[in-house]
Amino acid sequence: MSVYGIIKPLVDAHTMGIMNCVELLASCNKKSIIANDLIADSFEKVEDDFHYNRVKIWIKYNQISHLIISFRLDPNKGFTLFSKLLYRLLADKKEHFFETGVLKRIYYAGLPETCNHIKKEFGNKVRVFQGDESPLDTLKTLDIPDNDIPTYIKESSIYDSVLYNFGKELIHSEKHHLILPHKYNYPEYGTTKDNVFLRSKYAYERNLSPLIRVHAGPYSDKREEALAEYSNWLKLLSKEGFLDIMSVGSSQLSQSNFGEDWKDRMNGGGVPFNSEFELRTMREDASPMLIRAYSGTKNVRKYAQMLDDNLGNAWHALSIWWFNQIDERGELPIRESIKQHIETINYIAANNKIFEPNVSHHFSFRGADDLTYVVSAYLAMKLAKKIGVKYVILQNMLNTPKTTWFINDIVKSRTLLKLVRSLEDKNFKILYQPRAGLDYFSPDLEKAKIQLSAITALMIDIEINRLPDIIHVVSYSEAAFLATPNIINDSIKIVKSTVNEYRSFRKKNDIISEFINTDEILQKEKIFYEDAIKYIKFIEDSIPYLYSAKGFYEVMSKGYFPLPYLWKCKEELKNALSWDIRTIRGEVKVVDEYGIPLSVENRIEKIKMLNN
Repeated sequence: MSVYGIIKPLVDAHTMGIMNCVELLASCNKKSIIANDLIADSFEKVEDDFHYNRVKIWIKYNQISHLIISFRLDPNKGFTLFSKLLYRLLADKKEHFFETGVLKRIYYAGLPETCNHIKKEFGNKVRVFQGDESPLDTLKTLDIPDNDIPTYIKESSIYDSVLYNFGKELIHSEKHHLILPHKYNYPEYGTTKDNVFLRSKYAYERNLSPLIRVHAGPYSDKREEALAEYSNWLKLLSKEGFLDIMSVGSSQLSQSNFGEDWKDRMNGGGVPFNSEFELRTMREDASPMLIRAYSGTKNVRKYAQMLDDNLGNAWHALSIWWFNQIDERGELPIRESIKQHIETINYIAANNKIFEPNVSHHFSFRGADDLTYVVSAYLAMKLAKKIGVKYVILQNMLNTPKTTWFINDIVKSRTLLKLVRSLEDKNFKILYQPRAGLDYFSPDLEKAKIQLSAITALMIDIEINRLPDIIHVVSYSEAAFLATPNIINDSIKIVKSTVNEYRSFRKKNDIISEFINTDEILQKEKIFYEDAIKYIKFIEDSIPYLYSAKGFYEVMSKGYFPLPYLWKCKEELKNALSWDIRTIRGEVKVVDEYGIPLSVENRIEKIKMLNN
């Protein structure tokens, strides 16, 4: 019998990939054992005989036949830790590991740089995972026989493979190099009266592809150099004409300490603007592109008005529950941060500005389930409508987490759209803006280009008879390095070419419809939507003042939204930490102590218990 043992050093907090691997192995009826803290500690000290023997005894006692080492931090340390263990196992003449001993195969899961180093050093002795493998690829690399792999994994993989192969053919054909920029010719174009709704309306009426938005900015530890380089970027991208909306990759200090003396404070990456003059310069450099930047993390309303006055902010993105002490992106306590965000939404409504609730994926980043993803977006949208906002952007980050299967992204996205579009009327208009996940792309640039095309095809499959209004293009180089203007333009061309080619490809391939509109998929959509409606009604009934700063604070503090990976404000949000989450068949679910998904009714009962 095959037994898979998994060791992760204590210093590495990454666990999602491990739990996904365990779930995949369980689906194939394969036993897996995660090493406890004692073994994890000994792995880091394996050059010592005592600690090596402890690891060896763990392998033998549990009859580990396949050993997986996971380390996703420093590549040099990862290589060193792994090499020390493998050399000791290979040199162990008493046990004859990999020959006649119980251990048959060893694997490494980590950063691409480490994986490449290990492959160069050990060749076929080690199989590696760098994080961009599909569930089927993962199981095959783990030597799972084809007969042991469940049908539902194979079938889901077929859809993923069809989109991937479409993208591969498109990239190899180089059709994307033939893409030309669109020409706009409406009276407000490029003027101070221009806005994203006018541009989208013009594009829609002429059957042009969706508007393109990119979030980008150079990195330099020298502020003036970074601003000068960004100025050149904006001028070049504006001249080339492929990009519609530039989202400024603001630096941390630009958001948290705008207008202050930064002295020698570390600023991290991003565009380090620190004056109204610099914002006005960016606006001028970017024209006729629309341009926008994220909100501040204090004095939020004042910051929003400053962006309007100087940048001509194309729209305001507010995270409502986030960018404060909870994620260390700002200094405000959670309650005060929510209050200031809602005050800013009032400003947006009063001045007829455009609003993007930038919330759902921030919950997913902290381990929240799929139901939380869609319900949090709905609540934010309904709040905006109640306040009087007329125009909203719905951003939908796919592949979040990246263990989400394509087919389940369709279910989640369709449910999200159905919920928020129920709010639409003549005074409340929505533009839909999907995007790829932050950690979806492979560091292999050729593979990443194919993935960019494949995920764009997925966006088109979400609504069969309707293209997205905007596509937020994540450049294919993002897993390896920051995108430059040439890579940004190449990425846009891939997306636009996919939009042009995929719809005709889909008409010729019935297999697409077989997967995205099956009775099973439609039933999953129905159940997920009904669960979301039940949960929203429960929240609204439980918090009668829900659509207020106090209500939104209680949604989080009382644990309606699970946040199992929260690092800060743990005592304040202890109810949000009281949930177990697991990825099951490519869906992120709340589970009980046995790993079985909770029904929405049982989830409601648990919340009542938590708040008694």
